Amino acid sequence: MALIYIGVGSNIEPARYIPLGVQAMAGCFTSLRLSTVYESASFGFSGDNFYNLVVEAQTELSVTEVLATLKQLEFAHGRAADARKFSSRTLDLDLLCYDQLILEGPTVLPRPDILTRAFVLRPFAELNPSYHHPVVGMTLAHLWQRYDAASQPLTPVQLDWTIPAESDVIHV
Repeated sequence: MALIYIGVGSNIEPARYIPLGVQAMAGCFTSLRLSTVYESASFGFSGDNFYNLVVEAQTELSVTEVLATLKQLEFAHGRAADARKFSSRTLDLDLLCYDQLILEGPTVLPRPDILTRAFVLRPFAELNPSYHHPVVGMTLAHLWQRYDAASQPLTPVQLDWTIPAESDVIHV
């Protein structure tokens, strides 16, 4: 069973699509734990603010299968197949880490965004502060402590979670 971390984001009806996306992930993966949801300015383009969080889950799927599952979930929740990298989206699901696996292509793991984007690092560090980044060898807590948080302000957001009680989801 692999431990995976998924970055979740939305800036098109995020209060709707974030809970729907998490509910869909609960049907594909097990033992989901959720960080706080944070609002931040769009990154790399001018657009509405994003809601972001990080989800920890367990899976028996391979990396390739996890990536394919995340793409299917994005498309099922309204993401356009021809969406540009830096654009508005209903649901963006990025595999951040798969256990301690290091990959350099075609998918890069751990995802470089962990080190450069507050909306990834802060919620990831919140979920698992003692997780050692497999490339830089530091804990997420230490990386967040060193990060210039003022450069990318984040605001916690409360969502109305409509995830069924029988789902294996824990809010941290």
